Amino acid sequence: MFDVHAFLSYLTNAYLLQGVLVTIGLTIATMFLGLLLALPLALGNMSRVRLIRWASGFYVWVFRGTPLLVQLVIIYTGLPQLGLRFGVLMSVLLALSLNEAAYLSETIRAGFKAVSKGQVEAAKALGLSRWATLRLVTLPQVIRIIIPPLGNSVNGLLKATSLASVISLEELMRRSQVLMQIKFEVLELYCVAAVYYLVLTTLWDRVQVRLERHYGKAYEATDGLPKRGWKAMLTSYLPMRRVAQSS
Repeated sequence: MFDVHAFLSYLTNAYLLQGVLVTIGLTIATMFLGLLLALPLALGNMSRVRLIRWASGFYVWVFRGTPLLVQLVIIYTGLPQLGLRFGVLMSVLLALSLNEAAYLSETIRAGFKAVSKGQVEAAKALGLSRWATLRLVTLPQVIRIIIPPLGNSVNGLLKATSLASVISLEELMRRSQVLMQIKFEVLELYCVAAVYYLVLTTLWDRVQVRLERHYGKAYEATDGLPKRGWKAMLTSYLPMRRVAQSS
């Protein structure tokens, strides 16, 4: 029978709360590393060089087409047979980051595709370099476009960290399982873990809403173009070009 008193006591259990902190840390570190790898992957998928485009596409195909659990086990138990040995934490970070990067790269690539080509051509016509065009024109718009799917990725990643319990990393799920083996209160502890995950995803939803509002403020409702940033830069750049040409 479900023990309500035990359930309530586990909600404030210090051992489980430490697992919550590990879960949060894993999510933040994985998202940071995944984004660092996802951007060059997305650019590689749009490259004009066939070899780069093929390599990026192959990476995405492999990591999106195989289960994360399988990737985690292969990195932790398979790579040591090839002479590459990683600790538990490093194996989890590596598996989660590589997997997340494959999905994030497709999100970022879709964001780039959503930016009008005319804006990029206008930037080139004004003499901006490819790096300046990427930094001042394209990326600010891509960030605004990808925030909703990026938020969903963070939400899913918070729950995907529970797979780290398979190789004994003591995050929230693993610590819940340890207590189950000691206390034999399986349902109560699973419900507590579910509550913690629900709280974390709910808090992130609030953060995501604020991020969407923040980046949405920079754009006009009429034409979707930014009020500040690259549009203001291009507007101020035009008179400079006219002066230079007239002189």
